[in-house]
Amino acid sequence: MFKFTITKKSKKSRARLGLLKTSHGVIETPVMIPVATQASIKTLNSEQVKKTGSQLLICNTYHLRLRPGEKVIKSLGGLHQFMNWSKPLMTDSGGFQVFSLGFGRDFNVSKIIKGRVKSQIKAGQQPKLLKITKTGVWFRSHVDGRKIFLGPKESMEIQSALGADIIFAFDECPPPHANRAYVSDSVELTHKWAELCLKHHDKKQALYGIAQGGHFRDLRLKSARFIGSLPFDGFGIGGELGGSVLEMKKMLAWVTAELPEGKPRHMLGTGHPEDIPAIIASGCDTFDSIVPTHFGRHGTAFTSSGRLNLSNLIFLKDKKPLEPGCECEACTGYSRAYISHLFRSRELLGMQLLSIHNLTFFNRLVSDIRRKIEEGKF
Repeated sequence: MFKFTITKKSKKSRARLGLLKTSHGVIETPVMIPVATQASIKTLNSEQVKKTGSQLLICNTYHLRLRPGEKVIKSLGGLHQFMNWSKPLMTDSGGFQVFSLGFGRDFNVSKIIKGRVKSQIKAGQQPKLLKITKTGVWFRSHVDGRKIFLGPKESMEIQSALGADIIFAFDECPPPHANRAYVSDSVELTHKWAELCLKHHDKKQALYGIAQGGHFRDLRLKSARFIGSLPFDGFGIGGELGGSVLEMKKMLAWVTAELPEGKPRHMLGTGHPEDIPAIIASGCDTFDSIVPTHFGRHGTAFTSSGRLNLSNLIFLKDKKPLEPGCECEACTGYSRAYISHLFRSRELLGMQLLSIHNLTFFNRLVSDIRRKIEEGKF
């Protein structure tokens, strides 16, 4: 079962409220999706994640292919049963790892680079540790060194075995410092693979196509129009989206204006608190982000008054909660001083508490925006 219904459109922006119905529950959109890379939100169990207000999670096809393997997960009842998560799940396609384990690793860059950088990657150029072909990608496992091939057919088969409610087409996520010729070829490859994913999709899960195009407006429009013309259940917006909020909002506007109005739109792989209003105002219904948990594990708490670095000595005598008025487990039970002590002592509980708080903060931020859309204030 999969159905998306738009319940309200903003008159102030492209934002909209919606209901995303799946066989594992109904999701209120817009919504932030925590990243459970290896079927786990690091340091938290499923009940703890649910208490933060998280409505669904996204897991990683490539990493779960490496371990424990999709056959193991399928034999144990699929991802939901395997990880004891009763709410909806997404799986990505493995396409992001084409970048992150390829040129991303070669040049030590993420897909977001502040400011425009000089193009360093040309058409036909290959990463050092993987090989991109017309039929798919050869990876070298970082776990045991074996060669692994992942293409559209393989991605669909693996995601089918994992059993998430929503899956993504296999794509090539181009690096942010690739030249126009490289990105143009990458878009064509992504389009070819999108058609093959539809061909090999078993129709048991909702399948999203992914629009690419880098920072090139015409390539973004071309990709959005082509992917939007195919019979996908929803659409992802991938690749780089600028080095500032304004640039991201501009690039998102190019794409969302071309995608079918009545289908859900997902922004792949970003989302700091300052980004979220722009992401939602641009017409995205869902977005996944490692930010709340990644930063939490490294000592940063997000609050309405800014970020707190709990490793800082200044917090060791601070009796206040992380966020006065927050009802999460971290804020109702522990002081900044105690959490600072945990990080300075390298205790795992500190990571857990900040992950709980940050997820709660992000989910509350998005919930407040949903309320403002409903009230006509956003």
